[in-house]
Amino acid sequence: MEFKKYLAVVLGCGLILSACGDGGSEGETETTEEGEASEGESSEEGSAGLETNIVTIATGGSSGPYNIIATTLAEGYSSEFDVNSRTQTTGASAENLNLLGEEKVEMAFVMSDALTQAVNGEETFSEPIENVQQVAALYPNFVQVITTEGAGIESIDDLAGKRVAVGDQNSGVEIATRSILDAHGMTYDDMEVDYLGYAEAAEAMRGGQIDAAFLTSGLPNASVMELENSVDLKIVPIEGDAVDTLSEDAEYFEALEIPADTYGNEEAVPTAAIMNALVVREDMSEDDVYELTKYLFENLDSLANSHQAAEDISLETAQERAVIDIHPGAQRYYDEQ
Repeated sequence: MEFKKYLAVVLGCGLILSACGDGGSEGETETTEEGEASEGESSEEGSAGLETNIVTIATGGSSGPYNIIATTLAEGYSSEFDVNSRTQTTGASAENLNLLGEEKVEMAFVMSDALTQAVNGEETFSEPIENVQQVAALYPNFVQVITTEGAGIESIDDLAGKRVAVGDQNSGVEIATRSILDAHGMTYDDMEVDYLGYAEAAEAMRGGQIDAAFLTSGLPNASVMELENSVDLKIVPIEGDAVDTLSEDAEYFEALEIPADTYGNEEAVPTAAIMNALVVREDMSEDDVYELTKYLFENLDSLANSHQAAEDISLETAQERAVIDIHPGAQRYYDEQ
């Protein structure tokens, strides 16, 4: 890990914490007066370059790549278009999609599995969320199952009987966790489950309160990086027939590796990954989404400087890996390329 990339993550997290005030847990959502003011500030007149005055981006926990990358994007939108653009920390994918459906945010970072379930009204989504279209497929979220040396966990099967953090309830992490366990013929009944986000799970593992934790994010995850400074960290592989089963059941799963030296791992660790997506409300104007998409792809370097996961965002995969309809504004931008 190059020092400058690590420093970028640390600085990014610092900016986010100062922006979010108390830097609470992964599951906290900014449903404060700021959010109410956002709705009240909208006007038909719009702002320089955009019809809307507000571009709120729903992200995830304050230490996760979603929030780090989206904060840089929001700052760029504010500067470029003279709009009130900010991030909103949440429990991530499922909550973000519900916020989008309720028209409480304009954009959101989500995982492709949660997005697919949302538009189809499956799993945790009792009804289809209709007011959502995709801007782009972004970068892969790597499933990271972490434990400590001495916990007796060498494989997913070894989680049986252990205390395991599975992400915030109904989050994208938890949705992926259920899929991973199902591919191994396991359910929550086989273990003691804690619904904890990134930072909470890291703290619980540091305190010996859990044996393992599921995380899904771009690499590296800041909470895992911090955790490995205080525990003998180990990454549990996901491999073999389970990954084949996952990719056959859902095209958004793929077999990838966590590269050597991402954390303290001397060798690459096989795992499953899920593509992330940037989505918008369907009722946003074509011109606005065109401009927002154009800015995104013309400023990939600044996003990659904020977090190295953004290095994998590209025009080549933006459409190819999309799992729902692309917004007409984004499609117009792609057609011009």
